[in-house]
Amino acid sequence: MEAKEAPRGTRAVRTRRRGARGAALLCVLAALAAAAGPASAARTVAAPDPLVVVDCFDKPQVRPDEYLLACGDGNNRLVGLRWESWGPRTATATGTDMVNDCRPYCAAGRFRAHPVTVTLSKPQPWPDHPDVRRFTTIRLLYTDTAPHPVPKDVTYKLVY
Repeated sequence: MEAKEAPRGTRAVRTRRRGARGAALLCVLAALAAAAGPASAARTVAAPDPLVVVDCFDKPQVRPDEYLLACGDGNNRLVGLRWESWGPRTATATGTDMVNDCRPYCAAGRFRAHPVTVTLSKPQPWPDHPDVRRFTTIRLLYTDTAPHPVPKDVTYKLVY
């Protein structure tokens, strides 16, 4: 009896399927390995009593490089934050407050840089996340000129 030959292309299809399955498996394994990597590489820290600042998108952040102050229109953002401390009661950084001057109106305005020292304080439990505390105030101390009409030293309540 003569062996029947497989239809042309069938073996190639099986090989491609095996290759795709293998590639998918490798991707899953790589993702798991990355997730199991050192905690120091993550921006959010899983600790027994983590302390975070919550951003406009309701995401916890630890030592963020940037922080959006004007959630509604994006016309005020802290950038280039360099954290000097991140302690149990306060966190302090230096950076730049980029503020839209809104002249003649915000869509046509220019963003202007204002050097600033940022202090986060008054940690409180984060509602709906009882195991996490979040900073509830932010103090901006402008080291040069402050954006008009903001005072050189101003404190805001963080409501996120």
